[in-house]
Amino acid sequence: MSNTMRGVYTGLAKIRRTVFSEVARLAYQGGADADDSGEGDASDYSWVDELPYKIIPGDVAAYRESVFLERAVVGERIRLAMGLPLQGVDKPAKLSDGVAEAAKPETYYQPPLINVIKFACNACEDNVYRVMPSACQGCLAHPCREICPKGAITFKDKKAFIDHSKCIKCGRCAQVCPYQAIHHHVRPCAEACGMNAIGSDEHGRAQIDYDKCVSCGQCLVNCPFGAIADKSQIFQVIQAVRAGEEVIAEVAPAFVGQFGGKGNVDKLREAFRDLGFSGMEEVALGADLCAVQEARDFLDEVPEKIPFMGTSCCPAWSVMAKKEFPEHADCVSMALTPMTLTARLIRKQHPNAKIVFVGPCAAKKLEAMRRSVKSEVDFVLTFEEMAGMMDAKGIDYTKLAGEGSSDFDVASADGRGFAVSGGVATAGANAIHRVHPDREVKVANAEGLSECRKMMKMAVKGKYDGYLLEGMACPGGCVAGAGTLQAINKTTGAVKMYAKKSPNKNATDNEYIGYIPELERPGDGIHIHADEAEAIAVQETFEAQKPQE
Repeated sequence: MSNTMRGVYTGLAKIRRTVFSEVARLAYQGGADADDSGEGDASDYSWVDELPYKIIPGDVAAYRESVFLERAVVGERIRLAMGLPLQGVDKPAKLSDGVAEAAKPETYYQPPLINVIKFACNACEDNVYRVMPSACQGCLAHPCREICPKGAITFKDKKAFIDHSKCIKCGRCAQVCPYQAIHHHVRPCAEACGMNAIGSDEHGRAQIDYDKCVSCGQCLVNCPFGAIADKSQIFQVIQAVRAGEEVIAEVAPAFVGQFGGKGNVDKLREAFRDLGFSGMEEVALGADLCAVQEARDFLDEVPEKIPFMGTSCCPAWSVMAKKEFPEHADCVSMALTPMTLTARLIRKQHPNAKIVFVGPCAAKKLEAMRRSVKSEVDFVLTFEEMAGMMDAKGIDYTKLAGEGSSDFDVASADGRGFAVSGGVATAGANAIHRVHPDREVKVANAEGLSECRKMMKMAVKGKYDGYLLEGMACPGGCVAGAGTLQAINKTTGAVKMYAKKSPNKNATDNEYIGYIPELERPGDGIHIHADEAEAIAVQETFEAQKPQE
């Protein structure tokens, strides 16, 4: 069962966040200045080689069978946190190799984004039925044997036994066992992957099919061995801060409660200032504009031009829908996402700034790699990565005094509600009703890519004609993204309460709506549904994910 670990602070979570903290600390200190001596070559990062020993001290393993393996895994996670490729253990290499080249105040990225650390993988069994001998009672009825269509079940020493060479994995035996003694083993990462993108290599270890992967990141947070990790841009963001660049954060509405406390905005502003950022804005602002765009498109095109319209907010969902249903790709909105719209608004006043999207999502990292977006969003960080930066600077979010302003003042309740499942479609429907109060807007939404696929299959069969469809790759919505820190239900409640605080209820109330025409550019695909534009968006995403030859 996927998502069983979400919201639980485990030893794995501790290691993951410690890695982010140490990489951030390294970046803030810089090269040979790590000892605060101010002496030596600032481009010398050889002391990075010592980090695994700092994170995993002593000579006794705490998590794995050997302390050497623990340090090797941590070493690979350190490299990924710096944006560097994996090294493996099949040839000699220094952990610090390539660090100096990655220490730059700009995007540094080599695909793939999502990586399997092979020697960390447990080679978990996937889709296998096994009898638990302690649970099997050797009953007289033997329903498991009787119902098996392939004769794969026999009894040895009065206990059921499954011959896996005959088993077709139909699961009937597990369904009829009165003692629930037959268990269906699945690989947690594969079960969490809604794209069926995770298989096995020749050694039974997890292997990602990058022709299917859309980088939703659910495998990252469901692997209990920490064998899957994505690349980070912490290192490069801090390089930009240290270089004196104007660095502005745009923060997704799911931030509420992520760093402790009630998520006060004035505390968040102070925290970003202490981290070296020049300013921050809420992405809910762009969410309002996105809702208005999609409302206009829906009124113009459904059902006259297209039978239904899917939302554009979640990049993993939209790419999946366009790739797997290319004949209906034009039914998925081409409106710019809240991340990009907010970035373009910021860019109007700060043309030379480095813009950092801070949110819950791993897939946003790939969205920012698209050529149409890359010029607007320079970096993408998750909340977990941001927490690492705060720890590196010794910032306790809950104890900050704040800067005196209690709230953002422009985004609507509907825009902030984008973070919760169902919120995107609700915002779009409400925006439509502002223009046409009597217009019926049928809405359907799905959470998790497997459910999103089912929704699209029904839609292309005509089951959702005239509907506005909301797809969210993460079960629960953006609040359940791979880069979040808090339990999903807790964050959901916090976001809903925060949304209610807004003086503006509807996206159409946002004072920046009039800027939409100025933010649209040729080639965006806004208000058009060109096959070429759809294909390019999908192609760019998969190009940014596939490993280099």
